[in-house]
Amino acid sequence: MNLDELMQQVASFFAGLQDTICEALEGYELGQSPARFSDDRWQHPAGGGGRSRVLQDGAVFEKAGVNWSFVHGELPAEFAPTLPGEGTAFAATGISLVLHPRNPHVPAFHANFRFLTKGSGQGRRAWFGGGADLTPCYLYREDVVHFHRCWQQVCQRHAVADYGRFKRWCDEYFYLPHRGEMRGVGGIFFDYLSERLKEVFAFVRDAGHQILPAYLPIVDRRRETPYGERERRWQLLRRSRYAEFNLLYDRGTAFGLRSGGRVESILMSLPPLAAWAYNASPEPGSPEAELVAALQPRDWAEEPL
Repeated sequence: MNLDELMQQVASFFAGLQDTICEALEGYELGQSPARFSDDRWQHPAGGGGRSRVLQDGAVFEKAGVNWSFVHGELPAEFAPTLPGEGTAFAATGISLVLHPRNPHVPAFHANFRFLTKGSGQGRRAWFGGGADLTPCYLYREDVVHFHRCWQQVCQRHAVADYGRFKRWCDEYFYLPHRGEMRGVGGIFFDYLSERLKEVFAFVRDAGHQILPAYLPIVDRRRETPYGERERRWQLLRRSRYAEFNLLYDRGTAFGLRSGGRVESILMSLPPLAAWAYNASPEPGSPEAELVAALQPRDWAEEPL
């Protein structure tokens, strides 16, 4: 199979996965609210396009975005050297989802999987990247252990996936150096996987199918948990950290903006509401302080339930 055929297969899989995820998430709003996913199809200026699906103001999900894209064209000359491969020609397909729940006890969730090629002829390079991570406002240890064990198990099924390495990579990637803390409690992250591409694609397919089992049981456990103004305020403060990471450090955001991508789809990841309070810090011994203390690398999958 050549790279163009593989690209088509990956793009087709991601498109189907988008439908599956949106159907499952929308099911949580049925009977709860009229919120449904929009269907916004768009064209990339250079070639290809995508489908952005966003649910807003739901009872369970205040904002849920699931994007699919398959684009190609030429990278800006100043940006092209930052990626493997010769020249400026590129093609990319990916799926990205960001879920911002309404209840502060339900964690935010992000997942992204992508396949890119750059260059042509002998200088053409191809690689997979992606991952999934959890960003709670309140720490429920059993939820975090469940989440990490799900990704550990999918990695163990594939020789090309190394959970320990991917977990450490996630801890290092989703880190806010100016805050001295991780964005959340991690998960897995990988990039530039360029060898044994068929086997990596099998892993990515398996990981894509793991998205809902890793997250929805947590939603089921926490969505009815009572909360008040204190918890809501804390949620908005934690969302500001999420926004800071995506705008300052996220590779996907930078790639999308610098490759001429669609701004509305790229910034879909930002929360609907967030707050920045001067010198805000949780009370010692509070549930909020417990969460902040947990935002450091930790072997969650190995902890007993």
